[in-house]
Amino acid sequence: MKNKEPIWTKAFISLFTTNFSIFIIFYGLVSALPLYATDVLSRSDEDAGLLMTIFLVSAIVTRPFSGKILDLFGKRKVLWLTLFLYLVCTGLYYFIEPFEALLVLRFVQGIFFSIATTASGSLAADNIPPSRRGAGLGYFTMSTNLAVVVGPLVALTLLQSFSYDVMFISLTVLLILGAASALMIPSDIKAETTVPRSKLTWNDLLEKNALPVALIASLVAFSYASVLSYLSIYSQEKGVLHLTSSFFAVFAIVMLATRPFTGRIFDEKGPKYIVIPGLASFMIGLLLLAFMNSPFLFLLSGAFIGLGYGAVVPSFQALAIQSTKHERSGYATATFFTLFDTGLAIGSYILGIVATQLGYQNLYLFSIIFLVIALVLFILRVKKVQRPV
Repeated sequence: MKNKEPIWTKAFISLFTTNFSIFIIFYGLVSALPLYATDVLSRSDEDAGLLMTIFLVSAIVTRPFSGKILDLFGKRKVLWLTLFLYLVCTGLYYFIEPFEALLVLRFVQGIFFSIATTASGSLAADNIPPSRRGAGLGYFTMSTNLAVVVGPLVALTLLQSFSYDVMFISLTVLLILGAASALMIPSDIKAETTVPRSKLTWNDLLEKNALPVALIASLVAFSYASVLSYLSIYSQEKGVLHLTSSFFAVFAIVMLATRPFTGRIFDEKGPKYIVIPGLASFMIGLLLLAFMNSPFLFLLSGAFIGLGYGAVVPSFQALAIQSTKHERSGYATATFFTLFDTGLAIGSYILGIVATQLGYQNLYLFSIIFLVIALVLFILRVKKVQRPV
């Protein structure tokens, strides 16, 4: 039997660690800032959701240009620069308190977040053997999955024991330590093989072959915004705020435990054997969350959501990258995250209105509708791809 090409190379591990540090800050702030807005700044739930939306709006506006930026200046150099600026923004949370200034900071940080994550994701794709793309991108996505737990766990634990200032300082230090691994990314991993054109065209903004999958992924992101932006407020309302970090721990443990199997099934049998059960699991998790009346159901919902999210999102990202040529991986990655971030941004805002008008139970029930639509569109896409010409 021929040996499998390795995934966990030095470059891949460095990129994994770098991406992990970026998303620790992202998820830590996402879980803490809604509480900061409502408790410290005395803002409404809609304003709390706006902190997430404004961040993602800037990411969405910037993301389509990321692929061209990577081509022009080099993926590694762009990653280094945007990481530094992302770090500066993180440190500024300690100094900025007015809500309006906080919105400006969130917008600026979203720009550097979008470019940095596009660069790290594209570099990771370049360093994964094509025959193991599904498994490799799944493992790389684990860096985000781990941050889903570590970010909120660190942020909420610090808030319960210390203060918001201590939390902001601690997140800045964590980013410094984690982002240092980017300095170890070797220069020979750059995939640029052609001279980029200076004229900006439609192909420099989006990869059209990746659009169908990215559109479906945006619906999943819309639903996921209900967990990302409002779980801390919902858990506080239900009296289980102290279990929020445990929710994310269960979320991540299930993802990590199932990742080796889902990645292998994706590569060997095909995406439909992962995506369809994954979407079903996600729906069950949101349903349990909507009717949650005990700590057990709260944590059980985290397990089902973790299984669904961990199966579906890496699969869609892999499909987006596989839909185009290797040298277009940066554009495919940018397209995927542009639409995924769009789903998160719209979801954070609209679901905030739903929560205000109808309550959080209906927010989670409403979110399930978009997963059903995503499931139908994916099944239609599978039938279209398999249809003989």
